Amino acid sequence: MTAKFSSIIILLNRQHRSKGKELTMEEKFLADSMLGRLAKWLRVLGYDTVYLRAHGSGSIEDIIREGRFFLSREKKLEYVYNNTIIIDADCVGDQLTELKEKMSLLPDRSHWFTMCLICNTFLKNADPDEARNNVPEYVFYSNLSEIRFCPSCIRYYWQGSHRKRMARQIEEWGFV
Repeated sequence: MTAKFSSIIILLNRQHRSKGKELTMEEKFLADSMLGRLAKWLRVLGYDTVYLRAHGSGSIEDIIREGRFFLSREKKLEYVYNNTIIIDADCVGDQLTELKEKMSLLPDRSHWFTMCLICNTFLKNADPDEARNNVPEYVFYSNLSEIRFCPSCIRYYWQGSHRKRMARQIEEWGFV
């Protein structure tokens, strides 16, 4: 099969796959080095999103085999890898909106803030004894039931003003 025909088949598969189908929270993404902020915000929304800081075709292919959608701004990669989605927008809010339109992205609000923004691991409820020594005292006493932690990088998360601003931003982008 020639490259031209395989590109057409990939394009038809992509159109068929995304047309009228709403993504579930089980969809996974791989963002290339040009989409770091988009990767972070997809994690905020609860999507499992691997972020590649540098291109290495072997690693991209391996990660895509996991069933991830490959997100890139590099138009020449559109037909190189299966499940590639080219993001044209420059600003992260516009990038999310573009992805929402291309793939019927409808994140479930109950999944917001469930992923570590640094390492892409699902957060767990923090053990109170451990949290006491790792978060500010006022956070511990006012948000104990809401303190979460990343078991991979041992970062703690809680509902503070930063999270409220992020939630407000998500709503402004139309993800409610």
